Amino acid sequence: STPSPQIRWNQKAMSDTAWPAAKVRSTFIEFFQGKKEEGGAGDGHTYWPSCGVVPFDDPTLLFINAGMNQFKPIFMGTVDPKSPLAPLKRACNSQKCIRAGGKHNDLDDVGKDVYHHTFFEMLGNWSFASYFKKEAIAWSWELLTVVYGLEPDRLYATYCEGDQHKGGTVASDEETKELWLQFLPPERVLKGNMKDNFWEMGETGPCGPCTELHYDRIGGRDAAHLVNMDDPNVLEIWNLVFIQMFRNKDQSLTMLPGKHVDTGMGMERITSILQGKMSNYDTDIFTPIFDAISAKTGVRAYTGKVGKDDSDGIDMAYRVVADHIRTLTIAITDGALPGNDGRNYVIRRILRRGVRYARQYLFPAGKEYEAGFFAGLSSQVVELLGDAFPELKANPGTGMTPEKVAQIVLEEELSFLKTLDRGISQFEKFAATDKASGVISGAHAFMLYDTFGFPVDLTLLMAEEKGMTVDKDGYEECMERQRARSRGEAKEGEVVLVLEAEQTDHLANALKVAPSEDASKYDWKAAGTGPKPTATLKAIWDGKAFVEKAEEGQFVGLVFDRTNFYAEAGGQLFDSGRVTTADGSVVAVQNVQKFGAYILHTGQLGAGAMKVGDEVELDVDYERRAQIAANHTSTHLLNWALRKVLAGHMIDQRGSIVAPDKLRFDFSYGKPMTTAEVSQVQDLVRELISGGYDIQKQEVALAAAKQIKSLRAVFGEVYPDPVRVVSVGPAAHTIAQLLADPENEQWNRLSVEFCGGTHMDNTKEASTFTVIGEEGTAKGVRRLVCLTKDAGRAAIDAALEFAKRVERAGELTDMAALDEEISKMRMDIDTTVMDYVRKDNMKGAIDKLKEKVLAAEKEMLKAKVEAAVAWAQGLDVAGKAGGGEGGGRGGG
Repeated sequence: STPSPQIRWNQKAMSDTAWPAAKVRSTFIEFFQGKKEEGGAGDGHTYWPSCGVVPFDDPTLLFINAGMNQFKPIFMGTVDPKSPLAPLKRACNSQKCIRAGGKHNDLDDVGKDVYHHTFFEMLGNWSFASYFKKEAIAWSWELLTVVYGLEPDRLYATYCEGDQHKGGTVASDEETKELWLQFLPPERVLKGNMKDNFWEMGETGPCGPCTELHYDRIGGRDAAHLVNMDDPNVLEIWNLVFIQMFRNKDQSLTMLPGKHVDTGMGMERITSILQGKMSNYDTDIFTPIFDAISAKTGVRAYTGKVGKDDSDGIDMAYRVVADHIRTLTIAITDGALPGNDGRNYVIRRILRRGVRYARQYLFPAGKEYEAGFFAGLSSQVVELLGDAFPELKANPGTGMTPEKVAQIVLEEELSFLKTLDRGISQFEKFAATDKASGVISGAHAFMLYDTFGFPVDLTLLMAEEKGMTVDKDGYEECMERQRARSRGEAKEGEVVLVLEAEQTDHLANALKVAPSEDASKYDWKAAGTGPKPTATLKAIWDGKAFVEKAEEGQFVGLVFDRTNFYAEAGGQLFDSGRVTTADGSVVAVQNVQKFGAYILHTGQLGAGAMKVGDEVELDVDYERRAQIAANHTSTHLLNWALRKVLAGHMIDQRGSIVAPDKLRFDFSYGKPMTTAEVSQVQDLVRELISGGYDIQKQEVALAAAKQIKSLRAVFGEVYPDPVRVVSVGPAAHTIAQLLADPENEQWNRLSVEFCGGTHMDNTKEASTFTVIGEEGTAKGVRRLVCLTKDAGRAAIDAALEFAKRVERAGELTDMAALDEEISKMRMDIDTTVMDYVRKDNMKGAIDKLKEKVLAAEKEMLKAKVEAAVAWAQGLDVAGKAGGGEGGGRGGG
């Protein structure tokens, strides 16, 4: 039955003791579990657990940012009939959401006010072609006013006004308006525009109007003019989306046969209202974390101040740290890790932003920041949310436990702390230097990132605190130069340090430096982690002379007694990373080369000084190396696949480049490969990658290794003795077995090569493999350019998107418009990085479209000719008729 709008509001209900967060959540879920189909038939809403915040199967998202994400296949009509989702009619849950990075990004605002979060819960209920507007609206009113006991005269509802009054196709949602008028007076049922009150999944797909419920924290007034005006006291608490239409490619709308409901209510917001708090951060969702912060640091209690009122910055730091540790604990448990790319970089930014605030504001004078402070707070998050989300206590899908999560946060915390103080000190110097312009230069911002690990948004924040800005364009230019160096592309004018024979002789005989020992370069995990060993600095080369000491800002080459950095060799690019002394002096390593017996690490000294004899920590960028390793092992797989597909031809390697962003392989072959041959090679490599085969790596005697059947060596290459053998493939084996039975025919199923490079541990780490180019480089030499991991997937996705464009072009009936689009597609397809095989097929499809245009033009021309002939014949007939009359008159 529909509840009466005249509900007496229970003032006593508004307290944190009456409505603890756990009760708010469970009440919502239990309410909808009890809501059945009209007439009471069937079960109530199915409780469907929150999915993880890391959307491994949805490349369009950095993080899950809404409750409906996991139900997209149902809304799109693509759900597998065998999927557990397929029979679902009604569902409810509290979904874990993160909005940091990408289109939905609240990271930079967290801490500055009392309502932004990077992690939040979305309470939601869904109908999949079951109930619709009438039930959704009635139940939302019942839950808020009867069950939660909110005062009805503080509630406002909006509905979609449509866009027909602006010449659009969406009508005003009068049905929703009339339904709300059963509960609310007309002055509190408000029109909303398309931006606020019309939801769309994308450029095409399911869509529909939505209605929002807003709550006035103050009460006793008319707050209609404050709805959707970003007033912190008149806030949206619930959004009900009515998915009833489908947006077509031509932007027209079609009504859906099955209508769905998708709602989302902010857990933190409704909890603050039920607990009678003016801020989400004042609820028991956050206060236990604040208590833990205060206990650990001895800092004053949280007072909820913002802006100028928060003169010491402590309240902002409380909010930042509490929010960020929630996000980190949730995200890492669900499979995200601090890193340098994509969502992993967002996680690193969040952690470093939190550590910086804690270090700078939460430790009173005289009390040092303790490493592990941040990591130690993660247990509080597990305690608060572990019952609602049991995976926080142990996530079988990712293998994460609370202990592992805390350890990952601790390692990242320790890494950043090593350079944080020096980075802050360096920032102060840069700020003083750039004060006159009011802009931190791009070069200075880049050095803070490259040397001290400061994400640029952290530099932006610190600059903002001083009333300054950052030259983002200049920063991006420096980043692009760094990316070019990472790819092995030296720019004109850049300093490149080398050791000639004179210098290596000086190292050996004058300075008595022993050859560099680099065996530890193989001691790492191809997933992107590894140790940070110590070494002794034996020599410093400034490009002109060996010096005893290097000063801040100097570009130098460093020689150590031992190193775990890979020096460029065999087509594989060098490692990058950092070298740090005990007192925090840092060199960002930009290049590593081997000259004779010595390995030279070159880079700029960011701060402090280094001198010969210093003990240093060697910190390789293992994530970049993992990208290189995936490309290197895939080069071996490509070499093997080429010999299989092009059997009967002498396929010899003629060179290769293995970079973090791509691999390039040159080989002997007298003609261009056909698209079919490229496709076969690509398929073979993908089969090996998906097979998940372990890579075998071992150093053995050269003479014995040369006897292994199917061994491939680079023509003209001189190999060391002993030599490192790298093998992989579907035939089960070890290197010892290869040596013991070198003639075994099974070894033909393997890629076996001599190689001193760094490789994956298992082929699955490459994720995918995509050929993006086939070309000739010299007479009898062909080249394939290929991608793996995320870059490979992006190239496939780019091809799929372009295929949709070709398909849309084929639907055009205006031949002039089609011809124009064909010209554009022919230009764009050559400049878009995409799957080579699909690209070639699409070029054929575009050619067929051009034939269609030419045929239409031919028909048009034919029609014009026929019309002209008919017209001429008409004139001829008329002329003959007129000529007969005239002749008669003349004869008369």
